[in-house]
Amino acid sequence: MVHIGLCEDDPAIRRVVSEALTLSGHQVTSAHDGGEALRLFAEDDSLDALVLDIGLPDSDGRDVCQALRSAGQSAPVIFLTALGAMHEKLAGFSAGADDYLTKPFDVKELVARVEAVMRRVSPPVADEDEAPPIEHGPLRIEPATRRVFLDGEELSLTQREFDLLAYLAARPGRVFSRDQLMEAVWEYPFFTDTSTVTVHIRRLRAKLGDDSAEPRFIETVWGVGYRFKA
Repeated sequence: MVHIGLCEDDPAIRRVVSEALTLSGHQVTSAHDGGEALRLFAEDDSLDALVLDIGLPDSDGRDVCQALRSAGQSAPVIFLTALGAMHEKLAGFSAGADDYLTKPFDVKELVARVEAVMRRVSPPVADEDEAPPIEHGPLRIEPATRRVFLDGEELSLTQREFDLLAYLAARPGRVFSRDQLMEAVWEYPFFTDTSTVTVHIRRLRAKLGDDSAEPRFIETVWGVGYRFKA
């Protein structure tokens, strides 16, 4: 059973989401605004995932997420929001989100995303734990410890950024569409908003110091997707 913290000010949405997660076998603790979310979630180490609405009546959900992170809450966060523009998604991931779902959404998709996020943070399986480092010039990726080094300096990557980089770097030269990356890295069993992939590629490039016009690592194959340079 997964314990999920849900913060949503709309009582109808909160009820539907809570019921869907409960019917899927999960435990849900609900909050109706940012202040209650901070009181309930900040020091609760039993939480496995958080679902936070961005448009809360007393605060911005992104500020709540940052406050929870500062308080030591490390559970993966999925944002719910009516804001679907690219810059809004970038702001959401910058605030510490692991995923982003735009309203209106299908509750089945939300349940799938919660379960996919939980699979990604589960303890590594044996073959991943024994996987050798991936090295490309000054870039070193260590699957066993989930650490990345560039020119000897460790990079601070989110869980999903690491997964995306490691997946591409382990398959240099191969081109992957956004749909393929969504299925392989996010593990969603159906089509969703693949702009999430684009956002994560942008953030990875920024952290790698990669120029999209003359990339050292991640190339855009226009009209198709992305590949890691061989």
